[in-house]
Amino acid sequence: MHGLINSTIQNFISDNFGVAVWKQVARRVGMDDEEFEPMLTYEYRLTSDVIDAMSDVLGHPKSELLEDLGAYLVSNPSQEGVRRLLRFGGVGFEDFLYSLDDLHDRAKLAVPNLDLPVMEIDQVEQGHFTLVCRGPMPGFGNVMTGVLRVIADDYGALVLLDNSCSSDGCEKICIKLVERDFAEGRGFELGAPVP
Repeated sequence: MHGLINSTIQNFISDNFGVAVWKQVARRVGMDDEEFEPMLTYEYRLTSDVIDAMSDVLGHPKSELLEDLGAYLVSNPSQEGVRRLLRFGGVGFEDFLYSLDDLHDRAKLAVPNLDLPVMEIDQVEQGHFTLVCRGPMPGFGNVMTGVLRVIADDYGALVLLDNSCSSDGCEKICIKLVERDFAEGRGFELGAPVP
């Protein structure tokens, strides 16, 4: 697993639950350094162990924590780059959904060793979509559910999400777009703001 993903999990735990909780998680999985290096690669097993330990230490189901991690990825100011990458997907929420087919390849352009799950979006009927995530580790569907909730709000869209329909090693999220312009969306400009 790419260190960017592991360090994001570390930052999520530290930012939301405190550094002491992160250190407890790191000790549980036997990490000597207690820090992930963003540019290194780690075994998938270590990432899975960190997620299990996070769930055990906090006493929350993994699915809920992974969904919160997804929301963190696109709402925390320290992760603005991720939000910007995703918002390049289109001017509306439906455009954004269709752009998810290319997210794996776009992420590889930005970080060649980053191996995100492959995603496929399918429109079942008007306003109803399924997003299928295929990757080396389970749980990415929960992360994407958190991402979708925040990005839908970002666009001002009202959506209903159900990620309980996974099977055959694929995680599937059922998406119902209730209203495209439910609220005023968050502003977005193509150029990054100048400090």
